[in-house]
Amino acid sequence: MGKGDRIGIAILAAFSTAVVMKLFLFDFVIIEGSSMLPTIKQGAVVFIVKTAYGVRLPWSGRYLVRWATPKKGDVVVFSTPLGVTAIKRCAEVIDDQFFARGDNRTVSFDSVFYGTVPVSRIIGKAWGVPAFLYEAEEERE
Repeated sequence: MGKGDRIGIAILAAFSTAVVMKLFLFDFVIIEGSSMLPTIKQGAVVFIVKTAYGVRLPWSGRYLVRWATPKKGDVVVFSTPLGVTAIKRCAEVIDDQFFARGDNRTVSFDSVFYGTVPVSRIIGKAWGVPAFLYEAEEERE
């Protein structure tokens, strides 16, 4: 096996690993809109942990193994009932459904409009997003 063959195999292995990691483990999203202000600003890049609640098949939305459910205050990326990918905070979990709210409630198109969302629609949990702003607002209400 020549040097060129080894380089080709290394590139193929790196590409394959990256695809598997993006499909099953993590992703990055660029925030569009202002529904999560002031917590997440428009244009921010957010790291999404796809395995926060379990391992799911990306093309079916079904979990192969599920070890957790979202908790109140978690910021999750999910597919809305309208099929749009959104990032919102989990305001409440009821059975296998959750109520999604944007931190900027005056402009957020969230569960107030489209109702609860099945947990199976969650793509992943946003990592490193603070919960303290949401908790402070909950105390004021």
